[in-house]
Amino acid sequence: MVILGLDPGFATIGFGVIQSERGKVGLIDYGAIVTPKEKTFPERLALIERGMTGLFEKFRPDQVAIEELFFNTNITTGINVAHARGVMLFVCERECHGNLFEYTPLQIKQALTGYGRADKQQMMHMVKTYLRLDKIPRPDDAADALAVALCHSQTNRLGGLFRI
Repeated sequence: MVILGLDPGFATIGFGVIQSERGKVGLIDYGAIVTPKEKTFPERLALIERGMTGLFEKFRPDQVAIEELFFNTNITTGINVAHARGVMLFVCERECHGNLFEYTPLQIKQALTGYGRADKQQMMHMVKTYLRLDKIPRPDDAADALAVALCHSQTNRLGGLFRI
């Protein structure tokens, strides 16, 4: 099964694509969709839609896992990311027909490290270890997206529990 993991953002959306079969995972690709700050808000949302559509055309994922939004400081940034996430969810639903799953940061950390309060360095190291990589994936958003995909590969046997 091909899993597309997504780390929502507005300026940078991380993506990670893995293959998961019978408990074994392998890396397919990772990267980021970047929206230039000199573009208008609607132009940036359109770039996100095109970038997301391109991911589906290139990788044909069977399932998509996305990190749930969590903000505790900058509400303006949160609103922009929420708009971007709406575009992402729309494209996922259109292209993946309901095979969309959502995980909180705590759930992702728990799945990868066994500890829900793991720090960013621990998470990145576990992504590198699980996927048998020589180095930690960059940008950080891509590593985060791979963590979401790995979390889903470990929990998808629970059926629709995390389906949105």
